[in-house]
Amino acid sequence: MNNVTNELRASFENAPYPRLLGFSLLELSEGYAKVSVRVRPEHANFLGFTDGALIMSLASYASACSSNSLGETRVGIQSNINIIATTALGNELMAEAKVTHAGKTMALTETMVTDPSGRIIAKATSTSITSKRTNLRAVSDVC
Repeated sequence: MNNVTNELRASFENAPYPRLLGFSLLELSEGYAKVSVRVRPEHANFLGFTDGALIMSLASYASACSSNSLGETRVGIQSNINIIATTALGNELMAEAKVTHAGKTMALTETMVTDPSGRIIAKATSTSITSKRTNLRAVSDVC
């Protein structure tokens, strides 16, 4: 069964926070999402590097899209990220998220963030739970 509808994709793409940061949803299938962002000057921290909050937000968005593509509304309850390297302003970062386990109430997702050369910038894991809210508006609030 394919749970990835045009309406679901539109809900993810029109979520306010990812749009504010400039995220693009590139691929979406059941249990998988690929998203990107071009690092802009306003994404820099006080040292001039890409802020870790942008990297975490990108990983979180990819994870939320992948876990919510399974046919149920899921909300994140835990995330862990290891930022391994920094990246230059102007680079495009890619985050690929894959659901590695989906049970009745919980899902586990692994996300990899890379730069244009394929170098690993960060690795993240997250846990989400099934929410009783099932409409797309609830999903867009999460993603």
